[in-house]
Amino acid sequence: MAAEASRSRWSPLTLLAILLAAAVMLAPLIWTLLLSLKENEALIGNSGAALSPPYTLENYRSILQGNQVFRWLVNSIIVSGGTTIGVLALCSLAGFGFARLDFPFRRTLFIFVLLGLAIPEQAVILPQHQLFADLRLHNSYPGLILPGLAGPFGVFFMTQYMRAIPKELDEAAMLDGASRFTLFWKVLLPLTMPAQATLGVFTFLASWNAYWWPLISATRSDMYTLTVGLAAAQMNYAQTSGLGFLMAQAVFASIPIFIVYVLFQKQIVRAMAGTAVR
Repeated sequence: MAAEASRSRWSPLTLLAILLAAAVMLAPLIWTLLLSLKENEALIGNSGAALSPPYTLENYRSILQGNQVFRWLVNSIIVSGGTTIGVLALCSLAGFGFARLDFPFRRTLFIFVLLGLAIPEQAVILPQHQLFADLRLHNSYPGLILPGLAGPFGVFFMTQYMRAIPKELDEAAMLDGASRFTLFWKVLLPLTMPAQATLGVFTFLASWNAYWWPLISATRSDMYTLTVGLAAAQMNYAQTSGLGFLMAQAVFASIPIFIVYVLFQKQIVRAMAGTAVR
C-alpha cells in the first residue's frame, strides 16, 4: 500500500516534469515554424510578430519556385541515401565475417576496426582531401559519399547483433547444403532487419547533418548539401530574402528527417529493446 501511495504521489510530478522537458525541447521548433509562416517584411526589427496572425505559405512557395534549396535537398538525399546503402551492405558483410566465420587474426582485426572510433574526422582531413583531389573526386557525389562508408560503429553493431543469433541456425543451414553466402543472405540477414533499420536511420541522420567534409569537398554551390547551403545562406543574411525565408529553409530541410524517423520508428524501438535484452 505504501508503495502504491508513493507511486500515485510521484506520478503526476513525473508527468509534469516530462511535459516541461518536452515543452522546452519543442519551443525552438515551434518558434522556427511560426517564423517561417510570416512575411519577411513583418519580421524586420520585430521577430515577436511571429506570435500573431496572419500567416502565409509564401516562403515555402519561394523555395519550390527554382530556389537552390531544392537542388541542395536533392544532393542531400542522394548523398545520404548512397551512404546509408553502402554502410548497410559493408557493415552487414563485415559483421557476418567477424561474428560467424573463423579466420586468422580475426580478433586483432576487429580491435583494429574499433580503433577507428577513437580517431576524429579532423585528424585525417588533410590526407583525405589530398587523396580525393588526386582522384578528381571533389564536387562529385562519389567524393561526398565514399568517406562516409567507413563505419566502425556499424561493424561493431552488426557484429554484436549477429553474435546473439544462435549458431544452431548455421549448422542446420549447412546440413541442408547452404553456402556461406546463402547462410548470410537467406538465414541471417532477414533476422537482422531491426538492426538494419536502426543502423540505417542513424547513418542517414549522420550523413544528412554532416557539415565538415561537404564543406571542404563541395566548392561549387550546385553541389552543396542542405547543411552547407543553409549555412552559407545564413552567413550571407544580407543577401537573403529575410528571416522568414531562412526559417522556411530550415523547416523544409527537416521534413525528410521527420519522415524517415516516422517510417522506421517501430524498427528502431524493436532493435534497441532486443539489444538491451541480449
